[in-house]
Amino acid sequence: MPTDQLDSKGDKMHAIEKILARAAGQDLVSTGQIVNCRVDLAEVNDLYPQAIFSFYEMGAKKVHSPDSLTFIFDHYAPASSIHQAENHKLMRSFCHDQGIKLLFDVDCGVCHQVMVDHGLVFPGMILIATDSHTTTHGAFGAFGTGVGATDLAVIMATGHLWLKVPQIIQINLSGRLSPGVYAKDIILHIIGELGADYAIYKAVEFAGPVVDKWSVSERMALCNMTTEMGAKTAYIQPDKVTIDFLSKKINKSFDIIETDMDFKYAEELFFDISRIGPQLGIPHSVDNVRPLAQLVGTKIHQAFLGSCTGGRAEDIAVAARILEGKHISPDIRFVVAPASKQVFLDALRHGDVEKLVAAGASFVTPGCAACLGTHQGILAAGEVCIASTNRNFPGRMGHVKSSIYLGSPASVAAAALAGQIIDPSEIIK
Repeated sequence: MPTDQLDSKGDKMHAIEKILARAAGQDLVSTGQIVNCRVDLAEVNDLYPQAIFSFYEMGAKKVHSPDSLTFIFDHYAPASSIHQAENHKLMRSFCHDQGIKLLFDVDCGVCHQVMVDHGLVFPGMILIATDSHTTTHGAFGAFGTGVGATDLAVIMATGHLWLKVPQIIQINLSGRLSPGVYAKDIILHIIGELGADYAIYKAVEFAGPVVDKWSVSERMALCNMTTEMGAKTAYIQPDKVTIDFLSKKINKSFDIIETDMDFKYAEELFFDISRIGPQLGIPHSVDNVRPLAQLVGTKIHQAFLGSCTGGRAEDIAVAARILEGKHISPDIRFVVAPASKQVFLDALRHGDVEKLVAAGASFVTPGCAACLGTHQGILAAGEVCIASTNRNFPGRMGHVKSSIYLGSPASVAAAALAGQIIDPSEIIK
Protein backbone atom coordinates (compact mmCIF):
# COMPACT_ATOMS: atom_id res chain seq x y z
CA MET A 1 0.00 0.00 0.00
CA PRO A 2 1.13 3.63 -0.43
CA THR A 3 3.72 5.12 1.89
CA ASP A 4 3.99 8.75 2.88
CA GLN A 5 5.45 11.25 0.42
CA LEU A 6 9.24 11.13 0.34
CA ASP A 7 11.71 14.01 0.61
CA SER A 8 13.28 15.83 -2.32
CA LYS A 9 15.62 13.63 -4.36
CA GLY A 10 18.47 16.14 -4.36
CA ASP A 11 20.84 15.77 -7.31
CA LYS A 12 20.29 12.03 -7.75
CA MET A 13 18.71 11.16 -11.08
CA HIS A 14 16.38 8.43 -12.22
CA ALA A 15 17.00 6.62 -15.49
CA ILE A 16 13.95 8.38 -16.95
CA GLU A 17 15.45 11.76 -16.09
CA LYS A 18 18.76 10.73 -17.62
CA ILE A 19 16.98 9.74 -20.83
CA LEU A 20 15.30 13.15 -20.99
CA ALA A 21 18.49 14.99 -20.12
CA ARG A 22 20.49 13.25 -22.82
CA ALA A 23 17.80 13.89 -25.42
CA ALA A 24 17.77 17.57 -24.41
CA GLY A 25 21.55 17.89 -24.48
CA GLN A 26 21.73 18.60 -20.74
CA ASP A 27 23.63 17.08 -17.84
CA LEU A 28 20.84 17.47 -15.28
CA VAL A 29 17.09 17.87 -15.28
CA SER A 30 14.68 18.25 -12.38
CA THR A 31 11.02 17.47 -11.74
CA GLY A 32 8.70 19.95 -13.40
CA GLN A 33 11.35 21.31 -15.77
CA ILE A 34 10.37 21.80 -19.42
CA VAL A 35 12.96 20.31 -21.78
CA ASN A 36 13.12 20.26 -25.57
CA CYS A 37 14.01 16.69 -26.47
CA ARG A 38 15.26 15.01 -29.61
CA VAL A 39 12.82 12.24 -30.49
CA ASP A 40 14.33 8.90 -31.53
CA LEU A 41 11.16 7.58 -33.13
CA ALA A 42 7.76 9.15 -33.81
CA GLU A 43 4.79 7.04 -34.87
CA VAL A 44 1.52 8.10 -36.51
CA ASN A 45 -1.41 5.69 -36.60
CA ASP A 46 -4.46 5.92 -38.80
CA LEU A 47 -6.53 7.59 -36.09
CA TYR A 48 -4.56 10.77 -36.70
CA PRO A 49 -4.22 11.77 -40.35
CA GLN A 50 -4.78 15.27 -38.94
CA ALA A 51 -1.05 15.24 -38.15
CA ILE A 52 -0.42 15.64 -41.88
CA PHE A 53 -2.75 18.62 -42.16
CA SER A 54 -1.19 20.21 -39.06
CA PHE A 55 2.27 19.67 -40.53
CA TYR A 56 1.42 21.68 -43.64
CA GLU A 57 -0.57 24.28 -41.69
CA MET A 58 2.63 25.03 -39.74
CA GLY A 59 4.29 25.93 -43.03
CA ALA A 60 6.45 22.81 -43.07
CA LYS A 61 7.26 21.19 -46.39
CA LYS A 62 9.72 18.36 -45.68
CA VAL A 63 9.88 16.17 -42.61
CA HIS A 64 12.95 16.62 -40.45
CA SER A 65 14.04 12.99 -40.15
CA PRO A 66 12.17 10.54 -42.39
CA ASP A 67 14.15 7.60 -40.97
CA SER A 68 12.84 8.45 -37.49
CA LEU A 69 9.18 8.39 -38.51
CA THR A 70 6.84 5.46 -38.91
CA PHE A 71 3.20 5.30 -40.03
CA ILE A 72 1.15 2.28 -38.94
CA PHE A 73 -2.39 1.40 -39.98
CA ASP A 74 -3.98 -0.45 -37.08
CA HIS A 75 -7.21 1.14 -35.82
CA TYR A 76 -8.98 0.84 -39.18
CA ALA A 77 -7.18 -2.10 -40.77
CA PRO A 78 -8.32 -2.97 -43.37
CA ALA A 79 -10.48 0.09 -44.05
CA SER A 80 -14.17 -0.58 -43.47
CA SER A 81 -15.53 2.75 -44.73
CA ILE A 82 -14.80 5.16 -47.57
CA HIS A 83 -13.61 7.76 -45.05
CA GLN A 84 -11.09 5.33 -43.56
CA ALA A 85 -9.91 4.32 -47.04
CA GLU A 86 -9.37 7.97 -47.99
CA ASN A 87 -7.31 8.52 -44.83
CA HIS A 88 -5.14 5.51 -45.63
CA LYS A 89 -4.66 6.79 -49.17
CA LEU A 90 -3.59 10.21 -47.82
CA MET A 91 -1.09 8.68 -45.41
CA ARG A 92 0.42 6.36 -48.01
CA SER A 93 0.87 9.30 -50.37
CA PHE A 94 2.48 11.42 -47.64
CA CYS A 95 4.97 8.68 -46.78
CA HIS A 96 5.86 8.23 -50.46
CA ASP A 97 6.32 11.95 -51.03
CA GLN A 98 8.36 12.46 -47.84
CA GLY A 99 10.60 9.42 -48.23
CA ILE A 100 9.24 7.70 -45.11
CA LYS A 101 10.14 4.04 -45.53
CA LEU A 102 8.70 2.74 -42.26
CA LEU A 103 5.11 2.42 -43.48
CA PHE A 104 3.28 -0.58 -42.05
CA ASP A 105 0.06 -1.17 -43.94
CA VAL A 106 -3.20 -2.93 -43.05
CA ASP A 107 -1.69 -6.39 -42.74
CA CYS A 108 0.79 -5.61 -39.95
CA GLY A 109 -1.07 -5.12 -36.66
CA VAL A 110 -1.23 -2.85 -33.62
CA CYS A 111 1.41 -0.11 -33.63
CA HIS A 112 2.93 -0.97 -30.24
CA GLN A 113 3.47 -4.61 -31.15
CA VAL A 114 4.58 -3.85 -34.71
CA MET A 115 7.32 -1.48 -33.55
CA VAL A 116 8.63 -4.13 -31.16
CA ASP A 117 8.42 -6.91 -33.76
CA HIS A 118 10.49 -4.86 -36.21
CA GLY A 119 13.22 -3.94 -33.75
CA LEU A 120 12.36 -0.24 -33.52
CA VAL A 121 12.21 -0.10 -29.71
CA PHE A 122 15.25 -0.15 -27.44
CA PRO A 123 16.30 1.01 -23.94
CA GLY A 124 17.06 4.67 -23.42
CA MET A 125 15.14 5.94 -26.45
CA ILE A 126 12.37 8.52 -26.62
CA LEU A 127 9.37 7.19 -28.53
CA ILE A 128 6.40 9.47 -29.16
CA ALA A 129 3.23 8.18 -30.85
CA THR A 130 -0.33 9.27 -31.56
CA ASP A 131 -1.62 6.65 -29.16
CA SER A 132 -2.12 7.00 -25.42
CA HIS A 133 -0.85 3.48 -24.70
CA THR A 134 2.69 4.26 -25.83
CA THR A 135 3.55 3.80 -22.15
CA THR A 136 3.79 0.13 -23.21
CA HIS A 137 7.40 0.66 -24.25
CA GLY A 138 8.53 1.33 -20.72
CA ALA A 139 8.74 -2.47 -20.62
CA PHE A 140 12.00 -2.03 -22.56
CA GLY A 141 13.40 0.86 -20.55
CA ALA A 142 12.29 3.40 -23.16
CA PHE A 143 10.54 6.72 -22.53
CA GLY A 144 7.29 6.17 -24.41
CA THR A 145 4.35 8.54 -24.36
CA GLY A 146 1.36 9.48 -26.47
CA VAL A 147 0.53 12.89 -27.97
CA GLY A 148 -2.06 14.43 -30.27
CA ALA A 149 -1.81 15.30 -33.94
CA THR A 150 -0.39 18.81 -33.46
CA ASP A 151 2.47 17.70 -31.23
CA LEU A 152 3.29 14.88 -33.64
CA ALA A 153 3.33 17.39 -36.50
CA VAL A 154 5.90 19.44 -34.54
CA ILE A 155 8.11 16.35 -34.32
CA MET A 156 7.73 15.70 -38.03
CA ALA A 157 8.81 19.27 -38.76
CA THR A 158 11.62 19.65 -36.21
CA GLY A 159 12.61 16.24 -34.85
CA HIS A 160 12.06 17.58 -31.31
CA LEU A 161 9.25 18.03 -28.79
CA TRP A 162 9.03 19.71 -25.39
CA LEU A 163 8.32 17.48 -22.43
CA LYS A 164 7.90 18.18 -18.73
CA VAL A 165 10.08 16.10 -16.43
CA PRO A 166 7.55 14.02 -14.46
CA GLN A 167 7.46 12.99 -10.85
CA ILE A 168 8.37 9.32 -10.58
CA ILE A 169 6.47 6.73 -8.56
CA GLN A 170 7.86 3.27 -7.89
CA ILE A 171 5.49 0.33 -7.52
CA ASN A 172 7.11 -2.71 -5.90
CA LEU A 173 5.57 -6.14 -6.46
CA SER A 174 6.44 -9.05 -4.19
CA GLY A 175 4.93 -12.41 -3.33
CA ARG A 176 3.86 -15.34 -5.43
CA LEU A 177 1.27 -15.45 -8.20
CA SER A 178 -1.72 -17.69 -7.59
CA PRO A 179 -2.84 -20.09 -10.35
CA GLY A 180 -4.82 -18.32 -13.04
CA VAL A 181 -3.43 -14.88 -12.13
CA TYR A 182 -1.49 -12.81 -14.66
CA ALA A 183 -0.02 -9.34 -15.05
CA LYS A 184 -3.40 -8.04 -16.25
CA ASP A 185 -4.99 -9.08 -12.97
CA ILE A 186 -2.27 -7.36 -10.96
CA ILE A 187 -2.42 -4.07 -12.84
CA LEU A 188 -6.23 -4.05 -12.67
CA HIS A 189 -6.00 -4.50 -8.91
CA ILE A 190 -3.48 -1.66 -8.65
CA ILE A 191 -5.62 0.69 -10.75
CA GLY A 192 -8.65 -0.22 -8.65
CA GLU A 193 -6.74 0.63 -5.48
CA LEU A 194 -5.18 3.86 -6.71
CA GLY A 195 -7.81 5.28 -9.07
CA ALA A 196 -7.85 6.48 -12.65
CA ASP A 197 -6.37 9.89 -11.81
CA TYR A 198 -3.64 8.79 -9.41
CA ALA A 199 -0.64 9.16 -11.72
CA ILE A 200 -1.64 12.08 -13.96
CA TYR A 201 1.54 13.35 -15.70
CA LYS A 202 3.67 11.13 -13.51
CA ALA A 203 6.00 8.29 -14.44
CA VAL A 204 5.33 4.85 -12.98
CA GLU A 205 8.20 2.43 -12.48
CA PHE A 206 7.58 -1.24 -11.69
CA ALA A 207 10.14 -3.17 -9.67
CA GLY A 208 10.48 -6.13 -7.36
CA PRO A 209 10.96 -9.89 -7.58
CA VAL A 210 7.65 -10.50 -9.34
CA VAL A 211 8.51 -8.13 -12.19
CA ASP A 212 12.00 -9.62 -12.46
CA LYS A 213 10.49 -13.02 -13.24
CA TRP A 214 7.89 -11.85 -15.72
CA SER A 215 8.24 -12.27 -19.47
CA VAL A 216 8.43 -9.32 -21.86
CA SER A 217 4.79 -9.95 -22.81
CA GLU A 218 3.62 -9.62 -19.21
CA ARG A 219 5.78 -6.54 -18.67
CA MET A 220 4.24 -4.91 -21.73
CA ALA A 221 0.73 -5.55 -20.39
CA LEU A 222 1.74 -4.01 -17.06
CA CYS A 223 3.20 -0.84 -18.58
CA ASN A 224 0.41 -0.53 -21.16
CA MET A 225 -2.28 -0.16 -18.50
CA THR A 226 -0.53 2.67 -16.61
CA THR A 227 -2.30 4.97 -19.06
CA GLU A 228 -5.49 4.04 -17.23
CA MET A 229 -4.17 5.63 -14.04
CA GLY A 230 -3.15 8.77 -15.93
CA ALA A 231 0.58 8.09 -16.26
CA LYS A 232 2.70 10.05 -18.69
CA THR A 233 5.10 7.15 -19.09
CA ALA A 234 6.05 3.82 -17.51
CA TYR A 235 9.38 2.15 -16.84
CA ILE A 236 10.94 -1.19 -16.00
CA GLN A 237 14.70 -1.32 -15.58
CA PRO A 238 16.17 -3.37 -18.47
CA ASP A 239 17.69 -6.67 -17.37
CA LYS A 240 18.71 -10.02 -18.84
CA VAL A 241 15.11 -10.76 -19.86
CA THR A 242 15.02 -7.49 -21.80
CA ILE A 243 18.41 -7.97 -23.44
CA ASP A 244 17.77 -11.60 -24.40
CA PHE A 245 14.49 -10.56 -26.04
CA LEU A 246 15.94 -7.59 -27.90
CA SER A 247 19.00 -9.50 -29.10
CA LYS A 248 16.66 -11.41 -31.41
CA LYS A 249 14.99 -8.22 -32.67
CA ILE A 250 17.61 -5.54 -33.20
CA ASN A 251 21.18 -5.30 -34.47
CA LYS A 252 22.06 -1.81 -33.23
CA SER A 253 23.86 -1.10 -29.97
CA PHE A 254 22.12 0.63 -27.09
CA ASP A 255 22.98 1.84 -23.60
CA ILE A 256 21.43 0.50 -20.42
CA ILE A 257 20.79 3.57 -18.29
CA GLU A 258 20.75 3.05 -14.53
CA THR A 259 18.98 5.00 -11.81
CA ASP A 260 21.36 6.56 -9.26
CA MET A 261 21.55 4.83 -5.92
CA ASP A 262 19.63 6.64 -3.19
CA PHE A 263 17.34 8.31 -5.73
CA LYS A 264 14.28 9.61 -3.86
CA TYR A 265 10.99 8.68 -5.51
CA ALA A 266 8.00 10.98 -5.24
CA GLU A 267 6.29 7.97 -3.72
CA GLU A 268 6.91 4.27 -3.20
CA LEU A 269 4.09 1.75 -3.18
CA PHE A 270 4.20 -1.89 -2.14
CA PHE A 271 1.84 -4.67 -3.18
CA ASP A 272 1.94 -8.29 -2.03
CA ILE A 273 0.47 -10.10 -5.03
CA SER A 274 0.09 -13.38 -3.14
CA ARG A 275 -3.35 -12.35 -1.98
CA ILE A 276 -4.60 -11.17 -5.37
CA GLY A 277 -6.83 -13.50 -7.36
CA PRO A 278 -8.23 -12.98 -10.86
CA GLN A 279 -9.63 -9.46 -11.24
CA LEU A 280 -12.13 -7.78 -13.53
CA GLY A 281 -12.61 -4.16 -14.56
CA ILE A 282 -16.35 -3.55 -14.24
CA PRO A 283 -18.48 -1.40 -16.56
CA HIS A 284 -18.03 1.44 -17.16
CA SER A 285 -14.69 2.53 -15.68
CA VAL A 286 -11.27 0.90 -15.65
CA ASP A 287 -10.70 1.71 -11.98
CA ASN A 288 -14.01 0.05 -11.04
CA VAL A 289 -12.34 -3.26 -10.19
CA ARG A 290 -13.61 -6.27 -8.28
CA PRO A 291 -12.34 -9.78 -7.65
CA LEU A 292 -13.61 -12.04 -10.42
CA ALA A 293 -14.97 -14.42 -7.79
CA GLN A 294 -17.70 -11.88 -6.98
CA LEU A 295 -18.92 -11.92 -10.58
CA VAL A 296 -18.99 -15.64 -11.34
CA GLY A 297 -22.13 -16.50 -13.28
CA THR A 298 -22.41 -13.19 -15.14
CA LYS A 299 -23.70 -14.06 -18.62
CA ILE A 300 -21.76 -12.84 -21.65
CA HIS A 301 -22.51 -12.55 -25.36
CA GLN A 302 -18.95 -12.12 -26.60
CA ALA A 303 -15.40 -12.83 -25.50
CA PHE A 304 -12.68 -10.75 -27.15
CA LEU A 305 -8.99 -11.63 -27.05
CA GLY A 306 -6.67 -9.05 -28.52
CA SER A 307 -5.35 -5.47 -28.46
CA CYS A 308 -2.00 -3.96 -27.45
CA THR A 309 -2.74 -5.16 -23.91
CA GLY A 310 -3.66 -8.81 -24.34
CA GLY A 311 -3.19 -9.96 -27.92
CA ARG A 312 0.34 -11.34 -27.97
CA ALA A 313 1.38 -14.90 -28.78
CA GLU A 314 1.74 -15.68 -25.08
CA ASP A 315 -1.86 -14.55 -24.49
CA ILE A 316 -3.16 -16.63 -27.39
CA ALA A 317 -1.26 -19.62 -26.00
CA VAL A 318 -2.94 -19.20 -22.60
CA ALA A 319 -6.35 -19.28 -24.29
CA ALA A 320 -5.38 -22.29 -26.38
CA ARG A 321 -4.36 -24.26 -23.29
CA ILE A 322 -7.74 -23.58 -21.70
CA LEU A 323 -9.81 -24.40 -24.81
CA GLU A 324 -7.80 -27.22 -26.40
CA GLY A 325 -10.06 -30.19 -27.06
CA LYS A 326 -13.13 -28.25 -25.92
CA HIS A 327 -15.64 -25.94 -27.58
CA ILE A 328 -16.89 -22.49 -26.66
CA SER A 329 -20.42 -22.07 -25.39
CA PRO A 330 -22.97 -22.22 -28.24
CA ASP A 331 -24.60 -19.04 -26.93
CA ILE A 332 -21.62 -16.71 -27.46
CA ARG A 333 -18.95 -15.76 -29.99
CA PHE A 334 -15.22 -15.67 -29.32
CA VAL A 335 -13.30 -13.11 -31.41
CA VAL A 336 -9.49 -13.20 -31.52
CA ALA A 337 -7.45 -10.32 -32.96
CA PRO A 338 -3.70 -11.03 -32.86
CA ALA A 339 -1.67 -7.96 -31.92
CA SER A 340 0.44 -8.28 -35.08
CA LYS A 341 1.12 -10.41 -38.11
CA GLN A 342 4.22 -11.77 -36.40
CA VAL A 343 2.14 -12.73 -33.37
CA PHE A 344 -0.34 -14.51 -35.64
CA LEU A 345 2.46 -16.40 -37.39
CA ASP A 346 4.01 -17.40 -34.06
CA ALA A 347 0.65 -18.64 -32.76
CA LEU A 348 0.06 -20.47 -36.03
CA ARG A 349 3.45 -22.16 -35.85
CA HIS A 350 2.85 -23.25 -32.24
CA GLY A 351 -0.51 -24.77 -33.17
CA ASP A 352 -2.53 -22.37 -31.02
CA VAL A 353 -4.52 -20.93 -33.90
CA GLU A 354 -5.71 -24.38 -34.94
CA LYS A 355 -6.69 -25.22 -31.37
CA LEU A 356 -8.74 -22.05 -30.98
CA VAL A 357 -10.41 -22.30 -34.39
CA ALA A 358 -11.36 -25.89 -33.59
CA ALA A 359 -12.82 -24.60 -30.33
CA GLY A 360 -15.02 -22.11 -32.19
CA ALA A 361 -12.94 -18.92 -32.16
CA SER A 362 -13.13 -16.40 -35.01
CA PHE A 363 -9.79 -14.85 -35.97
CA VAL A 364 -9.78 -11.37 -37.51
CA THR A 365 -7.05 -9.27 -39.13
CA PRO A 366 -4.22 -8.33 -36.74
CA GLY A 367 -4.95 -4.86 -35.42
CA CYS A 368 -7.06 -2.96 -32.91
CA ALA A 369 -10.36 -4.41 -34.23
CA ALA A 370 -13.19 -4.23 -31.68
CA CYS A 371 -11.07 -2.58 -28.97
CA LEU A 372 -11.85 0.82 -30.49
CA GLY A 373 -15.41 -0.03 -31.42
CA THR A 374 -14.92 0.64 -35.13
CA HIS A 375 -14.20 -2.80 -36.54
CA GLN A 376 -14.93 -6.53 -36.30
CA GLY A 377 -16.54 -7.51 -33.02
CA ILE A 378 -18.74 -4.48 -32.35
CA LEU A 379 -21.39 -4.93 -29.66
CA ALA A 380 -25.14 -4.33 -29.93
CA ALA A 381 -27.35 -2.68 -27.30
CA GLY A 382 -27.63 -4.73 -24.14
CA GLU A 383 -24.76 -7.09 -25.02
CA VAL A 384 -22.04 -8.00 -22.55
CA CYS A 385 -18.42 -8.66 -23.51
CA ILE A 386 -15.39 -9.81 -21.54
CA ALA A 387 -12.19 -8.54 -23.15
CA SER A 388 -8.43 -8.57 -22.67
CA THR A 389 -8.37 -4.93 -23.78
CA ASN A 390 -7.62 -1.81 -21.73
CA ARG A 391 -10.81 0.28 -21.68
CA ASN A 392 -14.46 -0.32 -20.89
CA PHE A 393 -16.06 3.12 -21.25
CA PRO A 394 -19.65 3.37 -22.57
CA GLY A 395 -19.62 2.84 -26.32
CA ARG A 396 -15.98 1.78 -26.38
CA MET A 397 -16.72 -1.43 -28.30
CA GLY A 398 -19.94 -0.45 -29.98
CA HIS A 399 -23.34 0.54 -28.61
CA VAL A 400 -23.36 2.87 -25.60
CA LYS A 401 -25.77 0.48 -23.90
CA SER A 402 -23.41 -2.47 -24.15
CA SER A 403 -21.14 -3.51 -21.25
CA ILE A 404 -17.47 -4.51 -21.14
CA TYR A 405 -15.66 -6.46 -18.44
CA LEU A 406 -11.86 -6.27 -18.58
CA GLY A 407 -9.86 -9.35 -17.65
CA SER A 408 -6.81 -11.44 -18.38
CA PRO A 409 -6.57 -13.68 -21.47
CA ALA A 410 -7.23 -16.64 -19.16
CA SER A 411 -10.40 -15.06 -17.80
CA VAL A 412 -11.56 -14.28 -21.35
CA ALA A 413 -10.95 -17.84 -22.59
CA ALA A 414 -12.61 -19.39 -19.54
CA ALA A 415 -15.71 -17.23 -20.05
CA ALA A 416 -15.81 -18.17 -23.72
CA LEU A 417 -15.86 -21.81 -22.70
CA ALA A 418 -18.66 -21.40 -20.17
CA GLY A 419 -20.70 -18.61 -21.76
CA GLN A 420 -20.43 -16.77 -18.47
CA ILE A 421 -17.75 -15.41 -16.18
CA ILE A 422 -16.01 -18.24 -14.35
CA ASP A 423 -12.78 -18.54 -12.38
CA PRO A 424 -10.00 -19.53 -14.82
CA SER A 425 -7.90 -20.93 -11.97
CA GLU A 426 -10.38 -23.76 -11.59
CA ILE A 427 -9.76 -24.84 -15.20
CA ILE A 428 -6.02 -24.32 -15.00
CA LYS A 429 -5.76 -26.42 -11.86
